[in-house]
Amino acid sequence: MASISALLASSAGLVGAFTSRAALSRNAPRVTSLARAMSSKPMPHGDDKMPYYALGVNIARQVGGQTGFKTLLDDDELEIMLEGFTDTIRGTSTADAAEVLQTYGNALNAILAERSDNIIDRTKKEGDEFMANFLECNEEAVKTESGMVYCPMVEGTGAQPTTSNTVEVHYHGTLVDGTVFDSSVDRGQTIKFPLGGVIKGWQEGLAMMKEGGKATLVIPSELAYGDAGTGDVIGPGATLKFEVELFKVE
Repeated sequence: MASISALLASSAGLVGAFTSRAALSRNAPRVTSLARAMSSKPMPHGDDKMPYYALGVNIARQVGGQTGFKTLLDDDELEIMLEGFTDTIRGTSTADAAEVLQTYGNALNAILAERSDNIIDRTKKEGDEFMANFLECNEEAVKTESGMVYCPMVEGTGAQPTTSNTVEVHYHGTLVDGTVFDSSVDRGQTIKFPLGGVIKGWQEGLAMMKEGGKATLVIPSELAYGDAGTGDVIGPGATLKFEVELFKVE
């Protein structure tokens, strides 16, 4: 869980998310028209106002995306947080910003840390229950000493990789609730990478496969992204399920 000082520091990277002023000026009409045409959902404003809305989206992703406020705060608390943000950004707050942080920053950090720990514990428990059910429903599945579940779907006959090899695979990754977080299958293109450079669950799971094989890997957070999680979808403590097809070992 990021502390309040870390969250505030993250705002320093906002400018990097946007192109230069000159580039924006030249390309804005073409870019906004193309983006609207490609979008599957209606935009909340017209093209002239959407750049400012995009600024809000970027700030929210920079801060809220890495912290998961929507899961840590109830609706009333979220409204108060947004009130503090709005008052500060507009300069209408009746309280001194530095004094607020000095007085209540530690209390905020304690609240976020406690709630984050509770969410992580619950998420790990859900992962354990998913694994137990998966093992019960799939006779071929085995749980390794590390805690990962390996279930062969198609037995391969070719080379068996080690962490010193580069592999070419197709994969489909989901959370235990079925949410897809990444899929080369959906993109329609295999991916090639050094096996030693990926999460431990992949290293162990693919080392159990042979070229031409296909398997399901259920990977606990300890062998994936741990208590930190990664990105907007894989939260802290998340158990991951992959269907992996191994095409080539180099």
